[in-house]
Amino acid sequence: MTYAEFFVANPISLPAIVFALGLVVGSFLNVVIYRLPLMMEAEWTAQCRGLLEISDNNDSGEKPAFNLAIPNSHCPQCKHEISALENIPVVSWLVQKGKCRHCLAPISPRYPMIELATAILSALVTFHFGFSLLTLAVLVLTWGLIALTMIDYDYQLLPDDITLPLLWLGLLINSSGLIVSLEDAVYGTIAGYLLLWGVYWLFKLLTGKEGMGYGDFKLLSALGAWLGWQALPMIILLSSLVGAVIGIGFIGILGRDRNIPIPLGPYLASAGFLSLIWGNEITGFYYSLIM
Repeated sequence: MTYAEFFVANPISLPAIVFALGLVVGSFLNVVIYRLPLMMEAEWTAQCRGLLEISDNNDSGEKPAFNLAIPNSHCPQCKHEISALENIPVVSWLVQKGKCRHCLAPISPRYPMIELATAILSALVTFHFGFSLLTLAVLVLTWGLIALTMIDYDYQLLPDDITLPLLWLGLLINSSGLIVSLEDAVYGTIAGYLLLWGVYWLFKLLTGKEGMGYGDFKLLSALGAWLGWQALPMIILLSSLVGAVIGIGFIGILGRDRNIPIPLGPYLASAGFLSLIWGNEITGFYYSLIM
């Protein structure tokens, strides 16, 4: 029996395996979400100092490496290096009751929540698409969207290090028509960027303010590369509906200042994922309401 035959005969086995893998990937995404913006800030600072020929007076020698692999994960309070047993996704947080084992400082529940969300969404993707190359590709897209969602929520920033590889990957997988034709993917890439670019400049001309960032253009362009130009209206509509509901909730329930910017990236990412998994069902439901 081949792997494909085994997973067809046992449809829950593959999602279960990917669920466990998703927990591990979610743990890594926590690192990406925390460290990538800091790495970008350090790079921008160094570039600005170089252009302005400003020396760092606090630079007494070579700075320690800081990237996605170095240094090892540690408690931000007591600097205790987290061991492998303390870094088991979700389980370690529960066993340690959400506290550092060394200094008892609280550990944010967001870390296990991201791990669990990554695992659930990964299992959902696998259950929906089955044992296929498309599943692997969509898993990569899903993990990238999770990282982008949280980084944009924290920093109002959508890193090119994630959006651009997703864009090129979308064009690559559709070069063989895996989701849509290459022609539709190319048009989706162009239309996704230009659509929000046009809205950005129209809003700026009317109000004198910037309503969104260029990262939003690139994210919608990447989603267009994956899903084709036909999916863009649905993505825009879904992201607007979700954004409006959550925005009104923040203002009405939590008393959030309406002048505080709300990042668009999480809503675009959510709408793109929903369109990928349930696009046909959503379209059918919409037509059932208007017919």
